[in-house]
Amino acid sequence: MSGKNILFLVLLLFIPVSVAAHYLKWGELIVFITAGLAILPLAAWMGAATEEIAVVVGPTLGGLLNATFGNATELIIALVALNAGLVDVVKASITGSIIGNLLLVMGLSMLLGGLRYKEQTFQPIVARVNASSMNLAVIAILLPTAMKFSSDGIAEKTLQNLSLAVAVVLILVYALTLLFSMKTHTYLYEVGITETVTEETHLNKSSNVWLWTGVLLACTLFVALESELLVDSLEVATSQLGLTALFTGVILVPIIGNAAEHATAVTVAMKDKMDLSVSVAVGSSMQIALFVAPFLVLAGWVFDQPMDLNFNPFELVAVVVAVLIANSISSDGKSNWLEGTLLLAAYAVLGFAFYFLPVVDGMG
Repeated sequence: MSGKNILFLVLLLFIPVSVAAHYLKWGELIVFITAGLAILPLAAWMGAATEEIAVVVGPTLGGLLNATFGNATELIIALVALNAGLVDVVKASITGSIIGNLLLVMGLSMLLGGLRYKEQTFQPIVARVNASSMNLAVIAILLPTAMKFSSDGIAEKTLQNLSLAVAVVLILVYALTLLFSMKTHTYLYEVGITETVTEETHLNKSSNVWLWTGVLLACTLFVALESELLVDSLEVATSQLGLTALFTGVILVPIIGNAAEHATAVTVAMKDKMDLSVSVAVGSSMQIALFVAPFLVLAGWVFDQPMDLNFNPFELVAVVVAVLIANSISSDGKSNWLEGTLLLAAYAVLGFAFYFLPVVDGMG
């Protein structure tokens, strides 16, 4: 058994610990920390189960499955937070996921991969397609905020209706990107697919699809349980740590939800599989922007929570900065350790800015 799997088994012990901490009243901070640690191995096994099932059901259905469950952990956390009325935390987690994947994950991948290999390459065509999709997403989430600032006294209902319309368009675009990558232009993505199969050597056609379906369902249920504990304790715990809700949503929640996926991207980059690494990082950001964010807007409408795409202006600046830097660095299809360092530096600067940003009424 690998060291990673041993670590995940140890972290599973935090599931009963977090439940005990909640019911025995050990304190919100203990509940928050133990629930966060419990989510890490559950997210990893959700990803493993999805990949196992994807191999059995074939590339098309498997690709759809991977696309659907790629950010399932974070989506569950966001849905629980949205249902609890923590709309600002949900919006911040969307921002944090996008900048985290584009700057932190891709930065670590390029830095650590670049320290082993002088220069690494990946498909620039795919990078450009993803960049175009991210640009659309930035424009889409920029418009509701711009409308609010340019029109005095605009009704919240109007912003929500605009956000619902934009959400439908983004989800349609996301569906078309899946059609593009899995049907009409699969040849552009064949390198990544080949690398995935090569990388996950333990996957094979004899995988027990029912076993892994059971694992996926069980992990999903436990993630929902732990997300409930995490969200219930979030406000008190973060105030005890001296953190704002904005910083928690932008930095902590995305790291907890995506830690396993982040580790995968970095690991494959260190094995000179930068195509797959960039695909994981940028693809995850694209899924957050084109599917998760608009899905949460629709979910807010169902939950009767005022979720819209009117973001804190500072969050929008962070997303625009992340997309611009990531697009400029990835456009040539080559990477090195210095470019990775630049991405990490940008993430650090944004992280410090969110940490020191004062709490202002009506902002994020």
